[in-house]
Amino acid sequence: MPEKSYLYAIPYEYYEDYKIRRYGFHGTSHGFISKQAAKMMGKAVEDLKIVTCHLGNGSSIAAVDGGKSLDTSMGFTPLEGVIMGTRSGDLDPAIVSFLGEQLNISAAEVVNILNKKSGLKGASQLSSDFRDLSEAAEKGNKRAAVTIEMMVHRIIKYVGAYAAAMNGIDAIVFAGGIGENAIIVREKVLKGLSFLGVDFDEAANNCRGKAVKITKDGSKVTAFVIPTNEELVIARDTMELAK
Repeated sequence: MPEKSYLYAIPYEYYEDYKIRRYGFHGTSHGFISKQAAKMMGKAVEDLKIVTCHLGNGSSIAAVDGGKSLDTSMGFTPLEGVIMGTRSGDLDPAIVSFLGEQLNISAAEVVNILNKKSGLKGASQLSSDFRDLSEAAEKGNKRAAVTIEMMVHRIIKYVGAYAAAMNGIDAIVFAGGIGENAIIVREKVLKGLSFLGVDFDEAANNCRGKAVKITKDGSKVTAFVIPTNEELVIARDTMELAK
């Protein structure tokens, strides 16, 4: 990523002395699915602006511009970004000291709560597993339904922001346990991005765990479900390094 994306607006010496910066995670997945999307479009990844959504118990979204990462949602740790299974995602950092004072616990203990007791689990007070939330929402559980809407809202905001940051967007890709299997999440996200020119294909979206285009022919922005394969990327990179 370029400096404008990975640097935090904190005293620069903290980056120099402690390497505090945005690193991001799931790079192997974002790299793989962006290249696969380019292949499915019959184009070179270098010619495309793609937003990749790796959504699972841990989730991250990346802006891939011309085959390179321009930005990504996770930061110094995997806690930053969208709402995840047990991670809060983005929040006001002042909440850490406020909760510490209110609960009389250390900053490390607050961060542990944000990592392990927050996200889908904390907001719903039910489960970190999206399948449980989906089932509960269908049965009328309001907290489960609101939690799903919170997650979808964050995803839409990130995709929209990255489309703006790249000054355009050609494709959106979904991968990961939720991205590959949660039909309702993909539907809500893509319908929320119709302003970008996403012509959602409801019939095509009725799938799980297979590579498929889920927008109609002629859609200004093409959306895909592409099962990720991080092990394959690791194997290929290892082979290349071994040479």
